Amino acid sequence: MIHKLDQTTETIYQEVLARNPGEVEFHQAVREVLESLGPVLVKHPEFAKHKIIERICEPERQIIFRVPWMDTNGNVQINRGFRVEFNSALGPYKGGLRFHPSVYLGIIKFLGFEQIFKNSLTGMPIGGGKGGSDFDPKGKTDGEIMRFCQSFMTELYRHIGEHTDVPAGDIGVGGREIGYMFGQYKRITNRWEAGVLTGKGLNWGGSLVRTEATGYGATFFVDEMLKVRGDSFDGKTCVVSGSGNVAIYTIEKIHMLGGKVVACSDSNGYIYDEKGIDLELVQQIKEVERRRISVYTEKHKHAKYVDGGNIWEIPCQVAMPSATQNEINGKDAKTLVKNGCIAVGEGANMPTTPEGVNVFIDAGIAYGPGKAANAGGVATSALEMQQNACRDSWDFDFTEKRLQQIMQNIHRDCYETAEEYGAPGNYVVGANIAGFIKVARAMLAMGLV
Repeated sequence: MIHKLDQTTETIYQEVLARNPGEVEFHQAVREVLESLGPVLVKHPEFAKHKIIERICEPERQIIFRVPWMDTNGNVQINRGFRVEFNSALGPYKGGLRFHPSVYLGIIKFLGFEQIFKNSLTGMPIGGGKGGSDFDPKGKTDGEIMRFCQSFMTELYRHIGEHTDVPAGDIGVGGREIGYMFGQYKRITNRWEAGVLTGKGLNWGGSLVRTEATGYGATFFVDEMLKVRGDSFDGKTCVVSGSGNVAIYTIEKIHMLGGKVVACSDSNGYIYDEKGIDLELVQQIKEVERRRISVYTEKHKHAKYVDGGNIWEIPCQVAMPSATQNEINGKDAKTLVKNGCIAVGEGANMPTTPEGVNVFIDAGIAYGPGKAANAGGVATSALEMQQNACRDSWDFDFTEKRLQQIMQNIHRDCYETAEEYGAPGNYVVGANIAGFIKVARAMLAMGLV
């Protein structure tokens, strides 16, 4: 069971609620971290004295701006853009841009807050931030997306830079969108500043393995959790939610490690293929044709598509939620445990509700929270920044080995920290405390900033 709030952290949490009304995802993310920090304040009273937690919970900067653009029919459209520069104690702000209709300030703050600790765990010199827009890329032409991205960057450019804030992609923002935004940044500033964005194309400053990094990294993390229990992916039946970038490369790496993924999904429903998901077909459908996952059954008649179904009802030994926040609730978690699930690795950000997290921890299964398990994406973004800074380019194998080592180090830090603070095997406690302490010590060293 996760630690409950003590008097000090409860007071801090109530202040967060009062200062940030209506931002339920942000509230959830803050509480999840605070539940782990009571023992830290006992061991390190200097953190409480200097109000480190209160300062971390307040973003250093919140930027909201208008994004006007013109659609194919000549109609003017208006969206809202965001960049929350949360904490720069460890380095320049680093975190993705999300383009999705659900985006509002509370979502961006939740993601940015998580990013602080995730980035800290990587051991790389990067702070935490996040951004995006309520723009929906689905159904838009390339021209419409280009015009939106150019308008978005026309405002954002003045707030970013390789030593200040380095955005990347997230949901709705892939290589195409990064390209359009980088082109506009270059056009406005007259600078070819490769380090200002990550997730770039391979022939203009991008890094090998960046595309695969979040999915590969989450799989590496789960592999480490299984190893300390004397187990592996070999022969395991796995379920991966989503069918975007993270899900696709999670499936790929699981198959490489000997597991079999039998289901994946999109926002409309899920595919169940007892023979194992045909990854090439999923990539063709989602990355090339940009169609719904339901068409999978046109080629594989034996597979089953369930419209609006709950993918977590499928029995599996390893579950990898890789779609969006709060996709596994308490009931889903109980179903997974009942059906024999022994490990969960979060490829998405906060995909499990607090009730679900408690079910997993109480059941004693290996549960890897997103801030640890999906840190591979931002870790490889930091590796891209390294390559850009020294005008270098590394090969795939070297970069993948660096990623694997980073994920192994994150697992080790979380595992050992959980044991140190009296919660052996609890990766939530381990990740929250290990990530927090690095940031807290940096903030103390820098004085009142």
